[in-house]
Amino acid sequence: MLIAKIFVQLKPSVLDPQGKAVTNSLHNLGFNQVHETRISKYIEIRFDSNDKTETAKQVEKICDSLLANPNTETYHFELQEC
Repeated sequence: MLIAKIFVQLKPSVLDPQGKAVTNSLHNLGFNQVHETRISKYIEIRFDSNDKTETAKQVEKICDSLLANPNTETYHFELQEC
């Protein structure tokens, strides 16, 4: 059995209003050294497979077709045995 740990992030050129709101809140709480906050998504998917090559292909298709918007987001993932 494999688990895919997927990280989806906004491209650096894309504004992150949610991240900006968190940064402002942190400043209000006294964390003035915080320069910027970016919000990302973390997704775990478990597969009934031990074939890392085939599972990696499936994860890429899942990310490209559903989890990440290629216009505004990038992604990377790790496969681990569980």
